[in-house]
Amino acid sequence: MSNSGGRGQGPGRGAGGAGSQGGPGAARRTPGGPGRAGRQGGSARSDGGRSDGSGRPASPENPPRQPRKRPPDPLDLPFGPGDPPRGRPPRESGDEPRGRSRRDDAERADPGESGRPRSGGSSQSGPDRARRDGTRQSGPDRGRPGGSGGSGGSGRGRSRGDAADGTRRRPRDEDDRPRSGAGRSRDDDDRPRSGTGRSRDDDDRPRNSAGRGRDEGDRPRGRAPQGRDEADRLRGRVQGGDERARGRQEDDAPRRGRQEDDLRSRAREDGALRRPQAGGPRPQAARPEAARGGERVAAARRGGEVPPPRGPRRPPPRPPRPPLVLRLGNPRRRINIGLIGMTFVLSIFAGRLIQMQGLDSKVYEAAAVGQRTHTEEIPAERGSITDVNGHGLAITVEARELSIDPSKVTPQTRAKWAALLAQQLGKSEQEISAKLARTNTRYQRLATDVDPVVATRLQQAGVPALAAKKTYRRLYPAGDLAGSLIGFVGDEGAGLGGIEQARNTLLAGQDGEQRVETGRDGLRIPMTSSQHTAPVNGQDVRLTIDRDIQWAAQESIAEQVKKAGADSGTVIVMDVQSAQIIAMANAPELDLNNWRKAPASAYVNKAAADVFEPGSTNKVITAAAAIEAGAVTPDTVFQVPDRIKCADQVLRDAHPHKSESMTFRQAVAESSNVATIMAARKVGSESLFRMLKAFGFGTRPGGGVPSAEAGLLPDYKNWSGSQSCTVAYGQGVSVTALQMASVYQTIANGGVKIEPRIVAGTTDTSGRFVPAPAGKQTRVVSATTAKEITTMLETAVSAEGTGELAAIPGYRVAGKTGTANRYDAKLGRYEGYTASFVGFAPADKPRLVVLSVLQNPKNGHFGGQLAAPVFKDVMTFAIKSKKIPPTGSAAPPVRMRAGQ
Repeated sequence: MSNSGGRGQGPGRGAGGAGSQGGPGAARRTPGGPGRAGRQGGSARSDGGRSDGSGRPASPENPPRQPRKRPPDPLDLPFGPGDPPRGRPPRESGDEPRGRSRRDDAERADPGESGRPRSGGSSQSGPDRARRDGTRQSGPDRGRPGGSGGSGGSGRGRSRGDAADGTRRRPRDEDDRPRSGAGRSRDDDDRPRSGTGRSRDDDDRPRNSAGRGRDEGDRPRGRAPQGRDEADRLRGRVQGGDERARGRQEDDAPRRGRQEDDLRSRAREDGALRRPQAGGPRPQAARPEAARGGERVAAARRGGEVPPPRGPRRPPPRPPRPPLVLRLGNPRRRINIGLIGMTFVLSIFAGRLIQMQGLDSKVYEAAAVGQRTHTEEIPAERGSITDVNGHGLAITVEARELSIDPSKVTPQTRAKWAALLAQQLGKSEQEISAKLARTNTRYQRLATDVDPVVATRLQQAGVPALAAKKTYRRLYPAGDLAGSLIGFVGDEGAGLGGIEQARNTLLAGQDGEQRVETGRDGLRIPMTSSQHTAPVNGQDVRLTIDRDIQWAAQESIAEQVKKAGADSGTVIVMDVQSAQIIAMANAPELDLNNWRKAPASAYVNKAAADVFEPGSTNKVITAAAAIEAGAVTPDTVFQVPDRIKCADQVLRDAHPHKSESMTFRQAVAESSNVATIMAARKVGSESLFRMLKAFGFGTRPGGGVPSAEAGLLPDYKNWSGSQSCTVAYGQGVSVTALQMASVYQTIANGGVKIEPRIVAGTTDTSGRFVPAPAGKQTRVVSATTAKEITTMLETAVSAEGTGELAAIPGYRVAGKTGTANRYDAKLGRYEGYTASFVGFAPADKPRLVVLSVLQNPKNGHFGGQLAAPVFKDVMTFAIKSKKIPPTGSAAPPVRMRAGQ
């Protein structure tokens, strides 16, 4: 029930009752006052005691009622069916169900009385009360002990269950309780506790306290005696509620428990709790709605007046909501979640640890070894290239490879160090600056072939993060001497042309290696294992080139190329008896010390790689085929016009002349194309083709000459009508200078062809010289044929021949001039000429063969005019260098012209 005791709104209280404001009953609040007597065994109160329901004091006209004894009610249980179970926390006062208010109940209970508060009223007569209650008696002491008083009996008011019209008002249940109530409960003032009768005053209890003041077990059975206003107010709070309020008890249990403890402690301090008197009426719990319904049915059966059903009640104002309390989460839940997460993470770590140290331990161990183990390459010393006499043409000297860490060079000093490095290394400052600017890398190679003195000077200068590695560099003491033949070595130490490339494996040797364990800074870790493999140095290669003759050949052809305005020139000097190449010169020649600046065309060894149409120098093969076949002899006479028709072409001699009789020797000496065609027709294309093949045309020469080409020799079946004629005098086939020199070496050697050789031998690991095997020998023509052709070539160098400028005083020289139309591959047509001369000396005992070729000369084009002088200069120097004496014999007399 709500706070009706203080406001005078509850039944059984008058306007001047103890619970009313300002009435005489307010004196009950003082301990020991007149109002206290009403609680002692139900006796009448004094004048200062509690008034009846009308608020009048007791008097002779209004004597107090004596309580009537009534038989026990079989339905009067110690605890009503509507009472909350024991141990259930009390409900809040704001949970009273909606419905009629107490004031409405009072008005309905006492509608006949006016001028008197609705909450008060006179007590009912005995019969009426007995008719309604059955077993209960009316009297001045009727009601609860210590109640608020009745109307006509010793300060006792009528019972809380009696209405003003004499009917028995049913006890308040869940429908009658205020919404803020928290279930049935007794106040601590009306509840005996620990044998003492302490009570608590209304002013000492919080206004919004709710619920049951003490345990259900301590509550006396029966109806609760009415005491002070505080007890009435608390009783009103616990008599209301509904099922929803009952459900909220459990939620508000902690707070109500704290309030109960506070009330109990204060009650103990004030000494206000008192035990109920012995023999007094037992408090009776309010009955639920079902009990009240049964009561109305029982009253109707007895013929009594049935109380009307109650209508809806207005809800009392809700008390202010308690402040929101921040409820923290359950720490146990957070701890459990944290432990689960930590267990999961630790399990991952443990699994990874097992994998790394157990399953994959070997893999990681190998990776660790690979990170700290470094292999340092120990370069092998490259073998040297020497001439036939052991003079170095390409040698290896110790050098340093310089590298730098650009990240250690500050931007402020970068320009300073770039200028110094460029000056000492012979490189451009822009190139060095670009390398120093690459700070995203820790290694930049500056140079490879650095002189040790220069490297030491730079390290002493304090260049930051400059590293010097021992290596070797290639030197070419002779400069451009046989440059394209020797070739050069690239930055990686591999040969890129000539002998350097062809014999790279032999020259380079095998690099060694050293495996060491180093730390992060690159320093070797002491006391660690290391593996050392010694390098195998390269072997030296000795060429057949004679340094002096090579120099003379280069000088002579370079001068003539410059004088004739030719594109290029070639000179080959070959030993007749061994076919060893003594000199192989090209003009212009490659400077090996500055090969990076030379054009790509200079890298090619033209003497072995460039092909050209030989021209008249090829007539010796036609002569050898005709003489070897017996079709002609040197003295065979031909009637030779200056032109001849061959298929759809008309071919002419080099000089116009009238038709005349010529011996074959004279035709060769004067280089007549028409006479050569006549001799070739006697042989046939097939025999001529086989002779060309035998001399090495269309086949790559052996002997280890680098970049040697095979030339072009079409099959005779594919020759055109004019080509069967032009091939006889050297047009329509292509050869190299090396192939043409091999042809004359075969004639000079008595008809035996030997594969030309460029390598004389090598040195083994102990430094012992191992000569190269001799070239393969092949008989091409008979010695008689070779001798007859030699006499024919000797007349070509005489005053009656075209090669007079090639004659060497004191020596018998045999040779042949050549002038051919030059095919320009860039233009795709014939453009210019190829002038050549090839011969050998001494003619009667040949020792050397010299060939000179000029490509596309601008100042003249005849071989006898441009190439013969080169032959003479080179042959003269070679004979003297080789100390070849003249034979002293004179040329035998021969028949040059017809009719002699």
